[in-house]
Amino acid sequence: MAKLAAALRSVGAQSTLWILFSLVAGLCVGATLAETAYLNHALAVADPIGGMWLDALRMTIVPLVFSLLVVGVSSAAGTAAAGGAAARALGLFALLLAGSATFAALGVTGVLAAWPAPVEAVAGLRDAAGHSTTKVPDFPTMGVWLRAFIPTNPIQAAAETSMAPLVVFALLFGLAVTRIKPELKAGLLQVFEAVVEAMLVLVQWVLLVAPIGVFALALVVGAKAGFGAAGALGHYILLLSGVCISVALLSYLIALLAGTPLVAFARAVAPAQAVAFSTQSSIASLPAMIAGARQLRVPEHITGVVLPLAVSLFRISSPAANLSVAIYCAHVYGVPLNFALLVAGVGVASVISLASVGLPGQITFFTTTGPICLIMGVPLELLPILLAVETIPDIFRTVANVTADVAVTCLAKGAADTDE
Repeated sequence: MAKLAAALRSVGAQSTLWILFSLVAGLCVGATLAETAYLNHALAVADPIGGMWLDALRMTIVPLVFSLLVVGVSSAAGTAAAGGAAARALGLFALLLAGSATFAALGVTGVLAAWPAPVEAVAGLRDAAGHSTTKVPDFPTMGVWLRAFIPTNPIQAAAETSMAPLVVFALLFGLAVTRIKPELKAGLLQVFEAVVEAMLVLVQWVLLVAPIGVFALALVVGAKAGFGAAGALGHYILLLSGVCISVALLSYLIALLAGTPLVAFARAVAPAQAVAFSTQSSIASLPAMIAGARQLRVPEHITGVVLPLAVSLFRISSPAANLSVAIYCAHVYGVPLNFALLVAGVGVASVISLASVGLPGQITFFTTTGPICLIMGVPLELLPILLAVETIPDIFRTVANVTADVAVTCLAKGAADTDE
């Protein structure tokens, strides 16, 4: 699994420039052809190619997310039983991940209300995706909504891509796996790990042709929205980067709550942030994080447990950023998000962040944002376009994650001192 993820990171790094080039080229070609007689011929070719590429990514979401959650929850539950420090760390992770998603739900909806995306560019993006602007039906009553979280037929839920009940079933199934005989547990987890690796191979194949798919989708966008589409994408980059930067700044407050002076924390975490900014990898930043924790005089037995767990399981920017993407897509398509839908999005964003563990940013983007969009009734068609500009927000995602990893280690130290 680790070797495959590393190989996929390499593929993703090499293809990032090609994806960005394809996005710009597609937008320019589409905008250039918008007023010519060749437009219909170009759209007749580009539209099915882009749609096929998007469908190829969609087909991996359900098996990949379900298997990742089963393996991740089973491993996390086993780790929690290993010691008090690990259990406390996992509890802090869960609380802060939920807080991250809640922050995005409140903040992004407020920002978009005060600073909406350019109207013409949004209309072009929406029309280019070929998705109707029909409003989603009224949300069911609270009783019906709560019952919908328990899948009477998990296979049907998977077939219908009903992510909320599927995620609940995956969580319960993963926990149940920890209570069966060790030899059966090992065999069952091997099966799901094999499913994960097989799905990752499929995703790798799809991403190899990402420049073609993105070019085709961008051409359609450019033809319908013209050069104004760049305004909507620039608006998106600023919004999502702002969310990640805000999460990073909130991590300083977490350290302050742990009793760590802000200046000392800033000095200790700065080298890890520099590594994160340049590599976009939390794992690559781990040595610098350990050095920072030592500089803050965090005991070795706390650092040795909490930081590896944090790098593996705790990505504080993931719920906030992924939910922000879903809310932005809803904003583009004019999908109203009531309180119940936002609560559902917060819940799924918090849980589904476990599915991003150890995966490259391109794969993570679809496996974590797709289920949130689906549960909130938001179309997925815009995600490939947003993926093409994800490189910039991803830098700030990683910086936020690294900052929070060191902050939560300080918080775990404070909790341990209180218990003693």
